Amino acid sequence: MPFSALCAQLAELEAQGLRRQRRVVETPQSARVRLDGREFLAFCSNDYLGLAADPRLVQAAQEGGARYGVGAGASHLVLGHGAAHHALEQALARFVDLPRALLFSSGYMANIGIVTALVGRDDAVFADKLNHASLNDAALLSRAQFRRYPHGDSGALEKLLAASRARRKLVVSDAVFSMDGDIAPVPELLALCERHDAWLLLDDAHGFGVLGNGGRGVLAHFGIVSPRVIYMATLGKAAGVSGAFVAAHDAVIETLIQRARSYVYTTATPPLLAHALLKSLQLIADEQWRRDRLHKIIHVLKQELKINQWKLMPSDTAIQPLVIGTNNAALAVAQRLAGRGLLVPAIRPPTVPQGTARLRISLSAAHSEEDVRLLASALNGLQ
Repeated sequence: MPFSALCAQLAELEAQGLRRQRRVVETPQSARVRLDGREFLAFCSNDYLGLAADPRLVQAAQEGGARYGVGAGASHLVLGHGAAHHALEQALARFVDLPRALLFSSGYMANIGIVTALVGRDDAVFADKLNHASLNDAALLSRAQFRRYPHGDSGALEKLLAASRARRKLVVSDAVFSMDGDIAPVPELLALCERHDAWLLLDDAHGFGVLGNGGRGVLAHFGIVSPRVIYMATLGKAAGVSGAFVAAHDAVIETLIQRARSYVYTTATPPLLAHALLKSLQLIADEQWRRDRLHKIIHVLKQELKINQWKLMPSDTAIQPLVIGTNNAALAVAQRLAGRGLLVPAIRPPTVPQGTARLRISLSAAHSEEDVRLLASALNGLQ
């Protein structure tokens, strides 16, 4: 039976400490959640601003459901592009100060759609080695030449760009790297793109809502405005809802509408979510205290952790990776924390390189300083 080979592969994952397990969450997203009837203080969520269960977003979703129904019913190009979607796209473009925006159902679908619509066999994609899997998959699907450069190494990227004779060149990079928490050298990347006539696609999934004035993302963080930039951000992390968007020059957006298969051939997201996101954008811009609290607790964590055996990676973002080493060691630490009611995920290969299994500590404005001190104390005691 063909299932025997699958079972053997699963057993091998188990032996290597690489088999993943799903958890069933019984409560709304928050600093405190209930799993299988047990309460935990969670440091797992990408709900960086604590908006996912905000009553005002719940109310906005209810209003959207009452006004527009639940399902969109069709793709955007058939009958699914509703007034709420359209209003949100316009609001997102204004929010990030780019000419036009386009909604996608997820960040993964957005990256697949962007790359495969803009480049092909005669073109080249240049990617940071620590980029999200969706950017790598997009490059492979595009059939363009795929060139990866060492993490954050602008010099290596420049050599690749200078040597390329591709028709079109597209540099793709996470803005905030999801497993390391560091910020890409965006000004350097843009300067290289200008020098070598390339586009720059930035995946700001973990920066949107958190970085920059008013949470407007990595472009605002660096004060960058350029028609070469194609900006993608997700709406299920700091924004607290669901989906993603791309913002760019009008010609880029119109090309995606015509050619991005993950946009053209999928049903539009429920319009009630777009309606809720309009409220989310307002809260992101108006409630600076959320980012202030997040920055404060990042500082508290760094101050309180007294790590000798492990390594806290340098990060000024909500993602604070604590490198443990082997898969089983990282799992053991995560399990001991869970025994104390603290939920922190162990991240293992292939998500991170071999030998760098880690705890990915995700902080949120929903956490208190005392929450963070409790985690730090527990980690200090486990070394």
